[in-house]
Amino acid sequence: MSRDRLGKGLGALLGEYLEPEVRSGEVRSLRVTAIVPNPMQPRRVFTDAELSDLVDSIRENGLLQPLVVRPAPGAPDRYQLVAGERRFRALNKLGWDEAPVVVREADDETLLVLALVENLQREALNPLEEAEGYQALADRFEMKQADIAKSVGKDRSTVANMLRLLKLPTSVRKLVEDRSLTQGHARALLAVEDPVRAGELARKAASEGWSVREVERRAAGASTTSRKKVSGAKDPVVAALELALQDHLQTRVSVHAGRGGKGRIEVAYHDDTDFERVFELMTGRSVAEVVE
Repeated sequence: MSRDRLGKGLGALLGEYLEPEVRSGEVRSLRVTAIVPNPMQPRRVFTDAELSDLVDSIRENGLLQPLVVRPAPGAPDRYQLVAGERRFRALNKLGWDEAPVVVREADDETLLVLALVENLQREALNPLEEAEGYQALADRFEMKQADIAKSVGKDRSTVANMLRLLKLPTSVRKLVEDRSLTQGHARALLAVEDPVRAGELARKAASEGWSVREVERRAAGASTTSRKKVSGAKDPVVAALELALQDHLQTRVSVHAGRGGKGRIEVAYHDDTDFERVFELMTGRSVAEVVE
């Protein structure tokens, strides 16, 4: 998407692709198997429940608006979705062999922006998916935050705040992605520099239903020490593995290397529920499966 196209404004962009003016003879029929999803789609999770109403509507009334596709680069007779991911998925669920489409020219930048806008309009993205979409625009197309904001119809400060969420530790991001925590909770946890402590607070906030204000209060009182520094005597490989285990298990892990290659690993847990969580991550089995 050229900067000139950005200058056209979001309304013009949406009108051209998301709600295209279809000229006579422009709609054509394509085999559904010839269409592939938008490779720039920032959304990763589509549930059956949210598609059920759309499936019922299409079954009853047909597809009222054609899909928008572009010729797939380097793949003759194949097309990539430009707009209409949910409709495309609904058609697949219905088992349609063919779909009405409008073919448009669109570059990769257009695909990513439109996928973001289409999902943002329906509030379908979780905050991390939205942030990753903005980051992709910055990384792939070297767009500044102001350009990203303009292209998706947001304030620059909103984009900047969303991008900060990508600094959250993995344990917190997972809770945001599954909507156990809101964007407000996540932003409050950015104040906690220790990733393990941030993960502990995040899990408690999700399980106990803390308000954003409560998370802010707890975060302010939490230790803001950074990830503990390993003494010079600790082997850097062991230190790296220790940190990797902490990220995976989302709790404190201490690796104590002894002589002759021996040693021990200490894994912390906070209560019975946390023990079961850690056990399942380590073994791939629930406690109930083992003790039955």
